[in-house]
Amino acid sequence: MLIKPKKSLGQNFLIDKNIIKLIVDSGKITEKDTLLEVGPGTGNLTRELVLKRPKKIIVVEKDKFLSKNLEDNFGNSIEIINEDILKIEEEKLSTEKMIFFGNLPYNISTKIFTKWIKLKKLNNISKKFILMFQKEVADRIIEKTNKKNYGRLAILTSWRMKVTKISDVSPNSFFPVPKVKSTVLLLEPKNDYFNIKNPKNLEHITNIFFNQRRKMIKKPLNILFKNAKDISKKYNINLNDRPQNLTPEIYFKLCSEYEKLIS
Repeated sequence: MLIKPKKSLGQNFLIDKNIIKLIVDSGKITEKDTLLEVGPGTGNLTRELVLKRPKKIIVVEKDKFLSKNLEDNFGNSIEIINEDILKIEEEKLSTEKMIFFGNLPYNISTKIFTKWIKLKKLNNISKKFILMFQKEVADRIIEKTNKKNYGRLAILTSWRMKVTKISDVSPNSFFPVPKVKSTVLLLEPKNDYFNIKNPKNLEHITNIFFNQRRKMIKKPLNILFKNAKDISKKYNINLNDRPQNLTPEIYFKLCSEYEKLIS
């Protein structure tokens, strides 16, 4: 049966068997693992995951027609949740750490990913993530300080995750063929990370800095702190620097100072 992708759901089905194998192999799946696949679509990746014989496979598919198709094809070998991943409480899906897989819809990939980063019990919920992003988004996730794509997403990611780039993926690996390249990333939750009370505060701070990324950081510091000069001295910050010149660690410390201020 020919399944027509829905543009409204950002559906681009992965059909390249070599890339599918690369993704599955990156998970290093054992028979003790519980897997969570987001947006399985036609089940091309799901099929390979089933062959690895893990303990359990949970798939989250928003499209009702595709959910029914997955049920017809895989039966009891997978647990299907016909729901929007943005509305799911991941901690209720399994009592075991899961390996997350996902060819994330381009239009909401950042929303899904940042939701996962901000999970309070991330380390108890996820063992690792093997995720496909639009290359432009992946570049922002993995970018380093002082580089042009460095910004809010890289800082938020490095707070909770260790990132490894697996591979870029050609548009021809999908149906329909998108206009952009994709990238597969492996992301592993950090056990030891900076204590921030509320990740929304880190988002707020980085938003203020990177809204004017070409301006000197003196201005955003003054917006956030009455004692901006003292803060800059405390953390050895050059007020003539630009937002992309500050390391993630400096942003975490500024967030901590901000949380003291508003508590």
